[in-house]
Amino acid sequence: MEKIKILVADDHSVLRAGLRLLLNAQPDMEVVGEAADGEDAVGKTLELKPDVVLLDISMPLVNGFEALARIRGGWPAARILVLSMHEDEGYLTKVLKAGAAGYVPKKAADTELLSAIRAVHRGEIFIYPSLTRALVKGLVETPDQKDALKGETDNLTEREQEVLKLIAMGYTNQQISEMLTVSVKTVETHKSRIMAKLNMYRRSELVRYAVSRGLVSF
Repeated sequence: MEKIKILVADDHSVLRAGLRLLLNAQPDMEVVGEAADGEDAVGKTLELKPDVVLLDISMPLVNGFEALARIRGGWPAARILVLSMHEDEGYLTKVLKAGAAGYVPKKAADTELLSAIRAVHRGEIFIYPSLTRALVKGLVETPDQKDALKGETDNLTEREQEVLKLIAMGYTNQQISEMLTVSVKTVETHKSRIMAKLNMYRRSELVRYAVSRGLVSF
């Protein structure tokens, strides 16, 4: 049996080690490499040419979305399965548009990941069940309902728009604080003000808003 060659890209070494043990224990899978950041993920993919890339969204140096695009451009044969801490339809929609073959929340890695890897390797699209329902709900929203999610970027300060863009790109509060050279508390304050101004309560709403206003595109 020819094994599925897998690259694991995540900035948490403990998670990578656990995934390696889990995947290498399968008779049809083999972890051929690991990457700790987005830049390394791109380089390792081009070097090792894996069948499947397990890719985290929130990684240092190069974020998961940029890494996804570069991997798609450099080694399009790879099937990219996003493994993320974010569990909402906003991120799901973005990664599918960017060319990912599937999306699995990290909390479900022990129950869904093996099935997901086999599915994307067969050429299928794998979406975690609860996210499938959320995605369908979003697709059947009426135009008025979608418009209700939108606000005016003129109400946001330049710094708030910058924070919103980074949130939508999948960066954590800690990563945003480091990138903008401010405290985590300051980032959280900006996020709270953004949500209050836009009358939004979920990260997925912020993601859709940022995309609709052209702050990010995938």
